Formats: sequence, structure tokens, C-alpha cells
Amino acid sequence: MAGKITVVGLGAGDMNQLTLGVYKRLTQAEALYVRTKDHPLIEELKNEIPSMYFFDEVYEKHDGFEEVYEEIVETLFQKAQDQDVLYAVPGHPFVAEKTVQLLLEGQSRHQVEVAVEGGHSFLDATFNALQIDPIEGFQFVDAVQFSADEIELSHHLIISQVYDQMTASEVKLTLMEKLPDDYEIVIVTAAGSSLEETRRVPLYELDRSIGINNLTSIYVPPVKDEALLHQEFSMFRRVIRELRGPDGCPWDRKQTHQSLKKYLIEECYEVLEAIDEEDPDHLVEELGDVMLQVLLHAQIGEDDGFFTIDDVIAGITGKMIRRHPHVFGNITVRDEADVVKNWEDIKKQEKQTAQKSLLDDIPKPLPALSKANQLQKKAAKTGFDWSDVKDMWNKVNEEMKEFSFEVSDAEPHAKKIKEEFGDLLFALVNVGRYYKIEPEEALAMTNSKFYRRFTYIEQAAKRSGKDLESMTLEEMDELWNEAKEIERSDSHET
Repeated sequence: MAGKITVVGLGAGDMNQLTLGVYKRLTQAEALYVRTKDHPLIEELKNEIPSMYFFDEVYEKHDGFEEVYEEIVETLFQKAQDQDVLYAVPGHPFVAEKTVQLLLEGQSRHQVEVAVEGGHSFLDATFNALQIDPIEGFQFVDAVQFSADEIELSHHLIISQVYDQMTASEVKLTLMEKLPDDYEIVIVTAAGSSLEETRRVPLYELDRSIGINNLTSIYVPPVKDEALLHQEFSMFRRVIRELRGPDGCPWDRKQTHQSLKKYLIEECYEVLEAIDEEDPDHLVEELGDVMLQVLLHAQIGEDDGFFTIDDVIAGITGKMIRRHPHVFGNITVRDEADVVKNWEDIKKQEKQTAQKSLLDDIPKPLPALSKANQLQKKAAKTGFDWSDVKDMWNKVNEEMKEFSFEVSDAEPHAKKIKEEFGDLLFALVNVGRYYKIEPEEALAMTNSKFYRRFTYIEQAAKRSGKDLESMTLEEMDELWNEAKEIERSDSHET
């Protein structure tokens, strides 16, 4: 019959922190296994417990901690097949002790009972050394696994298992993604033992400090400078909530989904402009303005009791995971075409309501040029499309003749002229689609180009002391061509 594995904690310091119950367990154990001999009280225990087995050599066999922990656990289960086993770990068994979790997960599979008893956690000693109260907000993370996205800057943060200089360097680089290089942190070593030491250093010196070992933790005090919290999404959300709150801004409180529509459209176009300008700083600003619109709509939804920004994020996160089974599932794709096909197939499966037409899911408020492009793309997927671009050009020429005919009529009909002009634009959008040109983007670029060249004419006229109204078309056209040449020379230089 298999034995039993009992896990006890050695505490954070010397024998004074060892509970009487754990001490009796250690001295009476039939077989004692200790995760590491690198602990302050091991030398004292050796005088009373001559037979102990340590797993330190397992650390030297593997490159990663996961493999180390798995071998330790498998060894313990094997030993427990024949006898009861006592397994001792530093600190408390349920604080930063992966092997204990693996033992609990594997006990059914190995048909070995695992019991966990107490111990003194190094966190208690660390709180005492730092003189902090975790009730104010506390975060505890593993140096090997945490990321900048997980950090709560307004909370007390303790980073454990900073084993060596390399780990300290990784911790430093991660923290620098959120904090200034000179932000003061505390290095805590051997908390609760006679060797306890705390050192306050600027963040950039973290990995230069001597004496970092397996008993080292890093403490990051809560951020008090509100400006450092401006990068946090939670802070942004709080600002928007306050703007919409009872004591907030009258303008923000008055807004509705309908009243904000025009601002969302404007901000999206300004993002496109920043992209065309290839100006990263401008793009950051404009993307922020779009985020503002999203948060305002989400806050209105929350105020009305219909949805929150959490619902928005949950929805889009779930959609991205569902529609990328080649990334988050077991589907294999060969190229971008497979990705697009999968996306459309999954999208069809998700649509629960019957549509009157394949074209019904194209947003009605889209600008006309973009909508024309989307309509053509949808229809083309069914085979309703020309395979040869020459046919598209023939259609453009046909529509051009029909438009010319209408405008040259002795009694032109305004509605018919507008209709034929629309047909001509639609045909040109079709040609653009063949060459993978987004019509709205192309026209926006031309608008910007016209603006630059016309303002050049205005400035040139002003420098020469002329009014635009007094200049001839030939004079303005000459300045237009100058502007073109300047743009061409600038593009060659870059």
C-alpha cells in the first residue's frame, strides 16, 4: 500500500520561527526530503536530524524551473510508494511553492495522499521588515513569470524568487516599462532571519547590487505621483467616469451615443491623416482621441445600465480568439487567403439572425466610397465580378460616355446627371479594388495633396504682394506646378 506525503514549511528564518508541531514532524520523520539546503536553519537541523535528502542537484540538471519542479515531484511520488514521506519547503507550503501545487494536482493520478501542514511565511517577515500593511492594496508576483501588464502601480508590490543577478536584470527591465529609471525600490534579503537586510536603491541599480540570492525579494512601493499613473487604463477609465459623474463636466454629462457620432467619425479621419503623415507622435495623440470616444460610449452604456467597457473588451477578445483558430486553436493555415476564408466562415456561423442579403452586414453609415468598395467585395465573393481588369476599364469608359451624354443634353436633367456621375465613381472604385486601393484612403491622400499645393499658391501670392482674386489661372497654375516639383524633389531626398 502506498504511503503518504506530508508537506511542512521551514519558515523564513532560523529555529526561532519554526513551530513546535513542524519541529516534531522533522525530528520524527521516517524519510525527510528538503527542497533545498540553502536555508538559514538547515545547519542547525543537521545536528538533530542526520539523515536528510536534498534536491539541490536537480537544479543543476535542468535549464528551467518547471523541469526541476516536475522531477522533484515525481521523485517524491516514487518514494511514497513504499513509505510515508515528509517533504520540507522554505517558508509556508502555500506561498510561492510550485512543487506543492504539483503534488496536490498529481495525488489522484499516483494514488498517494498529500497532506499540507503549516509553516511561517517569509511574507510575514517581509511585511515586518518593510513596515507595510497589505490591506492598503498588495500584489505578490514571481520574478520569473510576471509581466509589466500585470503590475498594479498603486499597490504594494513584492516580487519573490529573485534568485540571481540575471533574474534581477529581467525584473529591472520589466519594471522600467512602467516606472522611471530612478524610482526607489527596496531589496529585501533573508527576511525574518538573523541575516535579514533591506537596501533602498534606484531601480536602475537593481541588478548591480551584490548579495542577491534565493532569499531575495524586491519591494516596489505604491506610486504616489499621479502623473505616473496616466499610462494605466484603470486611471483613464476613472477619469472618464468622473467626467460623467454628478460633479463632472456639464458637456460630458450631456452627451449621448447619438450626439457623439460625429466626433467619432472626425477622430477616425484624423487617425488616417496622422498615418498618412507618418508622424508617430501625432498618431499617438489621435489614437488617444479615438480611445476617448470609445470610453465615453462605454461609460454612457454603463450609466444607462446596458453595458460596460468590460463587456466591450470581453466581446472583442472572445471574437479575436474564436476567429484566429490557427493561433489559439489547432487549425493550420497556409497563407493569408486561408486566414480570410476562416474568418468569413466563422463569422457566418456566429450570425444567428437571418439576413435578407449578403450585403446586409455592411454598415449603413459607411462613407459612400468605402461602402461601394465593400459592396463590390461582398458580391465578388459569390463570383459576381470581372476576372479581367480590361472589362473594368471598359465599364469606366462606358459610364464616362453616359455621363458626358447627360451633361451635353440641351435640357440636362439634374437627377440623371447625378446618377450617371455616381455610376462613373462606382466603376472607378471597381478598378481601384482590382489594384487593392481603398478609395476613401486614396481620395483622402489627394485631398491632402490639393490642400498642400493650394496653400503653397496662397503663400507665394502673399509673398509677392498679390491677391489670389487678381491672379490669372495661368499664374496660379505655374505656382501649382512649382509646388509639385518641390514635393517630387523632397520625395527623392527622403
